[in-house]
Amino acid sequence: MPAPLVVLNIVGLSPYMIGENTPNINKLISSGYVSTPLAAEFPAVTTTAQSAMVTGKQANQHGIVGNGWYFKDLAEVGFWKQANQLVQSPKIWDVLKAENPHIKVSKLFWWYNMYANVDNSITPRPHYLADGGKVFDLYSAPEGLHQNIESKIGTFPFFNFWGPKAGIGASQWIAKAAIEEFEQNKPDLQLVYLPHLDYSLQKLGPNDPSIAQEIQDIDAVVGNIINAYKQHNAEFLIVSEYGITEVNHTVHINKILREKGYINVRRTANFENLDCGASKAFAVADHQCAHVYVNDKTCLEDVKELLKSTQGLEQVLNKDEQKSLGIDHERSGDLVAISDENSWFSYYYWLDDNKAPDFARTVDIHRKPGYDPLEMFIDPNLKLPILQVVYRLLKKKLGFRYLMDVIPLDTSLIKGSHGRLTDDPQKGPILIAPQHKLADNAPLKQTDIFNYIKKHFE
Repeated sequence: MPAPLVVLNIVGLSPYMIGENTPNINKLISSGYVSTPLAAEFPAVTTTAQSAMVTGKQANQHGIVGNGWYFKDLAEVGFWKQANQLVQSPKIWDVLKAENPHIKVSKLFWWYNMYANVDNSITPRPHYLADGGKVFDLYSAPEGLHQNIESKIGTFPFFNFWGPKAGIGASQWIAKAAIEEFEQNKPDLQLVYLPHLDYSLQKLGPNDPSIAQEIQDIDAVVGNIINAYKQHNAEFLIVSEYGITEVNHTVHINKILREKGYINVRRTANFENLDCGASKAFAVADHQCAHVYVNDKTCLEDVKELLKSTQGLEQVLNKDEQKSLGIDHERSGDLVAISDENSWFSYYYWLDDNKAPDFARTVDIHRKPGYDPLEMFIDPNLKLPILQVVYRLLKKKLGFRYLMDVIPLDTSLIKGSHGRLTDDPQKGPILIAPQHKLADNAPLKQTDIFNYIKKHFE
């Protein structure tokens, strides 16, 4: 068996960041590794990128057209689903195990983790209670794995993983868990997800001076992993999912469709909820990509022309045009809208903030019919925001129903986004690998990671 291979997914890391703020990564490079741009798959979002790397296929084959899409048989939008069965192509561990049943694979926090054909896995998975409450927890296989690790390194800091307190703590914990899991199980292939840069780059933008410290923080985490694995002679493959670029404009694509009469809503009390099945057309917004589903096909060309004339949109692709990006799939929109470099899509469909659904001002990634980066902020207009949060948590502890409605609706707060393929490869995803493994230093695509891993074990 060759040396263990550890695949570190450092979300948001781009080639231009390697330098004075990455001493640990620099040390790895000086030991015989090389850093090079990695060509992203479209859309450049988490679940699509990861699926491309572990299947070697584009979205039109593996089926993961974004972090969420419209489930037509349910007439509902679903985001951040976790069942591995949603990925419609064989994964690298399936192929490796078919060739060698004794190979051991561990998958830590990579998406579509649940029920994957791996030996050990850990992923975030809260428990949703009958009274509407939520118990933050992890899911692991085999049963008891994450409890065993938490008993040694402490409880997973869920609030550092997503929400207004998202930060370095989650990546530090994941790194410690990876080290502990490796010591316990000695996997031949271990995949580790480190999300830290994703938060700060979206909140602050890549040009903010404080990003230098954020890069140093994740580099220190990587250094801890590299040092801990020295005794195992492990080989590393560092990848990222996408690069994040500066944005200064929001495209409220569903508001545009609603103003033209394409969207229906269901009114409940003072709230409005998107009625996907009754709408002639609506968009599932996902960073800089939006899948537009047109239920009334007689409107297709009119919707396309409307969107093409919208400020901030760069392309609007029908099914045939989607083939050039490998996104044409039954799950993709009848139209796929792509923003320009400086813009991103909100999911907002209401025209009056007073009628926004109750979940709009909460951290609720599964209920929202689109991605919402505002969940990383506390509303700056709230008076004494910390006391507001404490008050709501106190109600929870006392057993009262409560709503953690502290998230703003001001999309101008977002300073960085991704999803569109970057114009400059230096600002896209990165690959760091042993130089002798990269033939002629040829640039690799995310779909090539599958074969890279496969060849390691041949």
